[in-house]
Amino acid sequence: MQKLLYLLVYPFLWLLSKLPMQILYIKSDVLFFLMYHVFGYRRKVVNENLALVFPEKTEKERNEIAKEFFKHLCDIIVETLKAFTISEKEIRNRFVVTNAEILDNYYQNNRSILLMAGHYGNWEWSGILNKLIPHQAHAVFKTLANQYFNSLVKKTREHFGATLVTNKKIVSVLYRKWKKGEKTLTYILSDQTPKMGHFKYHDTFLGVDVPMFTGTEELAKKLDFTVVYLKVEKSKRGYYKATLIPMTDNPKEYPDYQITRMFFDLLENQIREKPEFYLWSHKRWKHRDKV
Repeated sequence: MQKLLYLLVYPFLWLLSKLPMQILYIKSDVLFFLMYHVFGYRRKVVNENLALVFPEKTEKERNEIAKEFFKHLCDIIVETLKAFTISEKEIRNRFVVTNAEILDNYYQNNRSILLMAGHYGNWEWSGILNKLIPHQAHAVFKTLANQYFNSLVKKTREHFGATLVTNKKIVSVLYRKWKKGEKTLTYILSDQTPKMGHFKYHDTFLGVDVPMFTGTEELAKKLDFTVVYLKVEKSKRGYYKATLIPMTDNPKEYPDYQITRMFFDLLENQIREKPEFYLWSHKRWKHRDKV
């Protein structure tokens, strides 16, 4: 059944990805109308999240953020489809890394890197980083239930040469390469919600006390990797600017969980400045009453 669904859907997705971006954004506008005005996809979740973290804002202000978020979410959906077939030339033009040259210094100094990022802007197009760095590029992902679509997502995200590794295997993979002296850069979405009973630390995220994912910090300390924050900003529709912000070259010198706190401070600053570009449809605060 999984294979049949994949065979039916994949050709349609591939054909969509071949369309020019201006056509895909028209489809994004249609999708927004259906998702927001007709079906109300996750509007309750989004509204609850915004009311929780922005109690100082009026209902009108929060509704405007929600509306702009759904427009952005629909753009992310078509941009992810485009990632199936987008050319390197086009994505370099649309996703610009402003200071990739700083990674050369880390490489020359024999430093591997953990790149911490949040679900902000367009995290799917960050794969172009692999073309800009001397390190071996990796990205962490969670396996999908449908093995065929899992292979499709993996193939798409590896479009520009990065290697995708599951969250269950990333520690052993990086440890082996570290032992061999291979220099790596690993992209980790670090604002995800840990499973109940599997978290070691909780703190405030946008003013709400929740469990924190600390795996990136723990990995950095274990292997003595440099930690960098990837700040992604939306310049205009279809165009993003990414800036690499060094966090620490000496993670072992920091008290436990301070690096995690630093990451969330950086992410919060972005969200408060332009909240519409964060992933509000995710139930990030669902465990707030269980810490």
